[in-house]
Amino acid sequence: MSQQVGLFHCLKDGQKYMDTWPMRKELSPLFPEQRIIKATKFAVKVMPAVAAISVLTQMAFQNANALPQAIVVALFAISLPLQGMWWLGHRSHSVLPPALAGWYRELHAKIAETGVALEPAKSKPRYKELAQILNRAFKQLDRSSLERWF
Repeated sequence: MSQQVGLFHCLKDGQKYMDTWPMRKELSPLFPEQRIIKATKFAVKVMPAVAAISVLTQMAFQNANALPQAIVVALFAISLPLQGMWWLGHRSHSVLPPALAGWYRELHAKIAETGVALEPAKSKPRYKELAQILNRAFKQLDRSSLERWF
């Protein structure tokens, strides 16, 4: 990452990136994003309940000796969705490697050829720009135009 980003800003960017990344089967073998997004969404739904149950069961059974371990399990469970969001936020700010940057520029040019108004291509595109251009490509280009890449 070219600049330091605070934790909360990174988590917020991870949420945006998760919402922007196209969940397409064609991208699954090429990028880990789809697996991370699925795991993070699952963790957001399930881990708060796991955290609550781990503490509440020890309290219900009046097992004060196991409460510290239950709290550690709860903190770990709560941290899992945050770890996914942090990874996604960090990834969204990462500069694309040269091969992917070239692919980004090709897709950008192909979409621009169709007459769609786009902001200029970035000189050093990041994964979040790739996600945006992939979204546009899947929405605006026909299957035959995408066959070259997928």
